[in-house]
Amino acid sequence: MTSAIEATGLTKRYGAVTAVDGLSLRVEPGQVFGFLGPNGAGKSTTIRMLLALQRPTQGEARVLGLDAVTGSAEVHRRTGYLPGDLALFPRLTGRQHIAWFARARAVDDLLARRLAERFQVVADRPVRELSKGNRQKIGLVLAFMHRPELLILDEPTSGLDPLMQREFEALLRETAAEGRTVFLSSHDLDEVQRTADRIAIISGGRLVAEDTVDGLRRAAPQKIEIRFRHPVDPAGLSAVPGVTVTAADGARVTLDVTGEIGPVLRVIASHDPAGLTARPAGLDELFLGFYREHPRATEALHAG
Repeated sequence: MTSAIEATGLTKRYGAVTAVDGLSLRVEPGQVFGFLGPNGAGKSTTIRMLLALQRPTQGEARVLGLDAVTGSAEVHRRTGYLPGDLALFPRLTGRQHIAWFARARAVDDLLARRLAERFQVVADRPVRELSKGNRQKIGLVLAFMHRPELLILDEPTSGLDPLMQREFEALLRETAAEGRTVFLSSHDLDEVQRTADRIAIISGGRLVAEDTVDGLRRAAPQKIEIRFRHPVDPAGLSAVPGVTVTAADGARVTLDVTGEIGPVLRVIASHDPAGLTARPAGLDELFLGFYREHPRATEALHAG
C-alpha cells in the first residue's frame, strides 16, 4: 500500500542554521499521525517541505505516492491544509471565504455549511472583526470542506475553546474511520495522545522518537521515590546502570529507572529504606525528557 507521506533525509538549512536535520518518517493511510515538538523545533518547516512551499536543502518527500515537488499541484488538490500562521482575507466574511474556496476547488459547499454549523462559525462578519478562535474555525472548515484524502494540520486547535476542541477531536476520529489520513502537528501532548494512532517527536530539527502512544508509555522510565531512615549519598544509586537521580534531599531520593529494576532495589535495601513508592513515568514526563536530552530543543521549548 502506498504511504500517505514518506520523507527520507529531509533537511532544511538557512545559512548556518539547520531547521530540519535528516528527518525520515512514514505515515500510513487512515492514520492520525501526531507530530510533536515545541515552537521552533522544525514542525512547520517540515510541513512546508511536504507541501513544496519550501524546497529541501537535502532529502526528498513523497505525498500520496507523488513526488512532493514535481507533483505538488496534484498533492495540493488532494490535501487539506491548515497552516499554523493562518491568513485570511480581512474584509471577507466566513461565508464569503467558503463560497470562494468552493468555487476554486469546484466542489459543492454543502459539507462546508455543515462543518460551519458544527463548529459554530461566525459566518457574516468580516474576518478582521473576529477573535483568533473564530478565525481558526473558518480555517478548519476550509481544510476539511472538499473531503481530502490527506489533512495536514499545523497547531489546529490554537484559540479554540474546550467544547470546540472536543468537536475537532471527534472530526479527526470520523476522518480516520473513513480511511483518510491526518498529519497533526502540535506542541500540545494532551491533544495528540487523545487522537493519534502514532506519534513522532521532533527535537532540534531531528526525529528523536516514533511509536504508538502505548509504545511510548512502555518505554517511559519508572519513577521511584525512597524515604530512608537516615541521609544517604545518592552517588551509589546513580552508579547503577539505567538509574538517574532526579532529586535528593537527605533521606529522600527520587529516581528514574529504565530497564531491570532488581539491581537498584538491592542497593536501596542496603541503605535501610523506611518506605518506597514506584510508578511508571507519564507520557508528558517522557516527552519533556527528550528535550532535556537535546539542548537545542530545550532552548526552543523555553523560547516558544
